[in-house]
Amino acid sequence: MHQNFMIAERTTGSRMSLILLRIALIVVFIWFGCMKFTAYEANGNAGLIANSPFMSWMNVAFGIQGASYVIGVIELSTAAALIAGAFVPLFSAVGATMSTITFAITLTFFLSTPGVAEPTAGGFPAISAPIGQFLLKDLVLFAASLNLLFASLENYAALHRSRSRQCGSNP
Repeated sequence: MHQNFMIAERTTGSRMSLILLRIALIVVFIWFGCMKFTAYEANGNAGLIANSPFMSWMNVAFGIQGASYVIGVIELSTAAALIAGAFVPLFSAVGATMSTITFAITLTFFLSTPGVAEPTAGGFPAISAPIGQFLLKDLVLFAASLNLLFASLENYAALHRSRSRQCGSNP
């Protein structure tokens, strides 16, 4: 017996889902970005940054608080691009790319940060509550960012195809 299988995301609700993803990512980036300007956040992230093969140079170059400032500016810039992206497709793609890169980098902390695996529970795949579970949520944010990026690129390409056809049809 043959059954049709329809993926739920291909419904008319997918546009609303993208809007909600955009809003959620904007809130995350504004909140996290603003927190980077506090000593509490800078000190809390210092160990994550110090152990990262991609970001450890930042603490050396800018100091702990300076590195946090730089990350805060990047996060607030990402939020700004995502906000502008609600109106300008190019900014949507730029903001979603920035978001995707951010969470791709933070997911590497899962591999580089000591204390992710919980030794009292047998080690990996058991993850610790303070570090491992904190980092694991970035997997969802990474997926949300990718989803928005793919939709943004598709919308941007469709807009340019439409404009190309309009320009080509005018004598």
